[in-house]
Parts: sequence; structure tokens; C-alpha cells
Amino acid sequence: MKAGPILALAVLLAGCSTSSTPTSGIGSKDAEGFIRISDGTWNGWKVNENPQAWTLAEGGFRAQGPRSHNFYVGPLQPFKDFELRIDIKTEPGSNGGVYIHTKYQDTGWPWGGYETQVNQTQGDWRKSGSVYAVQDVREDKIKGVTRDNEWYTHHVVVKGDTIRVYLNGTLVNEFKEAPDRKPGKDFERKLNAGTVALQAHDPNSVVYYRNIRVKPL
Repeated sequence: MKAGPILALAVLLAGCSTSSTPTSGIGSKDAEGFIRISDGTWNGWKVNENPQAWTLAEGGFRAQGPRSHNFYVGPLQPFKDFELRIDIKTEPGSNGGVYIHTKYQDTGWPWGGYETQVNQTQGDWRKSGSVYAVQDVREDKIKGVTRDNEWYTHHVVVKGDTIRVYLNGTLVNEFKEAPDRKPGKDFERKLNAGTVALQAHDPNSVVYYRNIRVKPL
């Protein structure tokens, strides 16, 4: 008889939890309305070419190897207006990326959507927070905001014709798409709708991605 109230209390507490640890299950929602789409396993994710570039580590994905992309293929996509939060850590000299409004493809750099850059100290002058090759961020804009070997939050807000990128809560880029913008030949680089993808850029780059959450707007 006593087990009933105790069990009910446990269920209530579990439902009120706002934990953002990487061990929370896929589909769990935090107090801000963000839904977890990664739980530190391959559930809901699909790697295209060169799968050896990806391993599971530190509660999420570790990227190191030849070009490869890890796409979210779970039931919540496609996304249109939404917020995306990812915890990221880079080793020195590493390049990576987070794509939005993209689509799964078997090989190549993703054609669909936009890439938001991940790069603190790698040689490419386009640094973290860039909307890659469209509206880029230089090193001085993120100095002191992010550092290699430290987890930081990569937060992308996509609403209407605008992309905003926040790093550790600091707005580093706001891109407004022109109403007459047409898809490009080599890369679409146009807002539409689609999924999220993570990038393994090259064998010399080591990037960790975890705690991946989305909030439809």
C-alpha cells in the first residue's frame, strides 16, 4: 500500500526534471521547450560516406577523419522555423560544421541549406558562427567567447528569413536572406526546410558534438 504514493512521487519528480545532461533520453523536453534529438547513441542519426570518421565519445559524437556527415533522420524533422542548441568541443586546429535546412545525401559536402561554421583556431579565416561563405565571422568577433578544449553552446535560431547564431549566449551573427535569393549551383544556400547535419571535416580535425536539442517555433 505504501509503494503507491512513493511511486507516484517518483513519476511526478521525473516529469518535472529539467536536466540537460547528455544521458537524458531522446524526446525529453526541458523547461525551455527544447526537445532532445540525441542520447549519446546512433538512434535517429545516419552517417553517409567514410563512417570511420565517427565514433561515440563523451556522451555524443566524435568526428575525426575524411569528409563525412552525420544527419539527423529521426521523426521530428524536417524543421523550418526552429532553434537548435548543440554543445561542441574542438581540439586545437580543428574545423567542423553544423548544417541547417539540409537533406541527407550519400556523398559530398551537403548541397541543401546552410552551414554554420565550427572553427576556433584552424587555418580557415571563417570562424565559428559564420553562415559559411554567405555571412562570415572573423576571429576578432569570437575572441574570448569560445576556446578549444572547452565545451561551448552553439545556438542557431532560424525564423522566417533570418538566421541568428549565438555562441555561449553571445550573438555573433545575424543573417537576413534577401527575398529574391535563388538556390546556388554548387550549394543551395537558401532557407526552405530540412534536417540537421554534423560535419567531420578532415583527419586533422577533432570535434565533439553532444546534447543536441531543437525547439520548433
